[in-house]
Amino acid sequence: MIKINRNNFLLIAVIFLFFLRGFLNAYLPLMDKTEARYAEISRMMVETNNWVTPQIDYNTPFWAKPPLSTWLSALSMKLFGVNEFAVRLPSLLLSLLLVLLMKYFVKSKFAFYLLGFILMTTPEFLLHAGVVSTDTTLAFCITMIFLSFWKAVTESSSRLWGYLIFAFIGLGLLAKGPIVLILTIPPIFIWTIYFKEYKLVFKRIPWFIGTILSLVIAVPWYIMAEQRTEGFLEYFVIGEHFKRFFDSSWKGDKYGFPKSQPFGMVWVFLLGFAFPWIQILIKRLWISRRNVIKDKWILFLMLWLCWLPVFFTSSKSLIHTYILPVMVPVALLIKQYWEAIKIKKAVLISSCILPVLAVVIIIVSLFNRNLETYSNTDKYLILSTNKTDSNLYYFGEKSYSSQFYSNGQVKGILNEELIKKIEDKEQFRIIIPNRRLKTIDQSIMHKLVVMDSSYKTKIYKHINN
Repeated sequence: MIKINRNNFLLIAVIFLFFLRGFLNAYLPLMDKTEARYAEISRMMVETNNWVTPQIDYNTPFWAKPPLSTWLSALSMKLFGVNEFAVRLPSLLLSLLLVLLMKYFVKSKFAFYLLGFILMTTPEFLLHAGVVSTDTTLAFCITMIFLSFWKAVTESSSRLWGYLIFAFIGLGLLAKGPIVLILTIPPIFIWTIYFKEYKLVFKRIPWFIGTILSLVIAVPWYIMAEQRTEGFLEYFVIGEHFKRFFDSSWKGDKYGFPKSQPFGMVWVFLLGFAFPWIQILIKRLWISRRNVIKDKWILFLMLWLCWLPVFFTSSKSLIHTYILPVMVPVALLIKQYWEAIKIKKAVLISSCILPVLAVVIIIVSLFNRNLETYSNTDKYLILSTNKTDSNLYYFGEKSYSSQFYSNGQVKGILNEELIKKIEDKEQFRIIIPNRRLKTIDQSIMHKLVVMDSSYKTKIYKHINN
């Protein structure tokens, strides 16, 4: 019988999880609304060759987020074609980079492999290794700011880490905006004051040149974006950074819908999407509570971990993806207390629940049409009928997946236009959400034949008779 030592087990597990995530990236369709929306914005950037202003539809600017993640996905599609794997590839690579960066903060192969295993079995991290969004790029920038700060103030051999702080502040401003400063400066400031490290911080961090570096990286795009589409700065800075978080009824949101979460919901997200590691960590921190505030490294990680949920505790508009930037400190703290954990085998097994579940779902979906029928996407409807040259319409507001998989050819249509198309005897296909069927005149429906369907939509073709 072949014996596998703990190092090899962890290494094999991490490699397998990355290959699994990569396979899922290629296999799973883009889901509405959020993921398909960012994918379509990236696809449109490639098609229009407009790399300054992200667009949510042709000639309609997308002001909600800066373009860094869009640039990365668009560049990937430019190199590898317009497909799911290419548009998700930057998220996978950034996640891999975060895992590889852990080698700079441990002294043994086991600790390095353990950190990779913890991250790749944390639901939020594993999920975002294959999701098209701005959260992975933001989390990467935040992680690099914190880790670069720590290296800059604890190692005098190289000033590179100091410059990296500001480089990633600049990139963070391009990833999601000023929120990168809100989520990093306060914990770093508190740590500096608590341990009275002001002299060291001012001495080893290149504040002047670093600030210039951040501005050089970020400011040019902001200026060009405002020049191209006037009103961007007011909407993005005031609306997206203040009204979105503190006013759930904000009516200025151009791209989403009001989300009213209960007070403190971010902590529920943390407990659920960092399972089982966060539960284990809470227990160990409670046991070691007297020593936590004395250890510079542990308190640094604790401030990094706790500040984000504290900040979002009172936010009325948030989603679980906001907790992604604290997955790395969770992993680093678990590694710190690993030897003190008595039920190591049970912990490792329980952490594999999500990956095992993913494998089971893949196997089941390969033998039936559940994925095609129940996925929140219009991919399969469009691809199943793409051999015809007829026009493609969407009744009501277009889905982002229909835009992506039709290469922007789908057009939104309403009752009056639909009636005219039928009267003109135009050959066409039309996707109609099930919830909108009652709003269409039955005389129209009699002239439409179902071609394919999913749990939420059907695609029809118009027949002349």
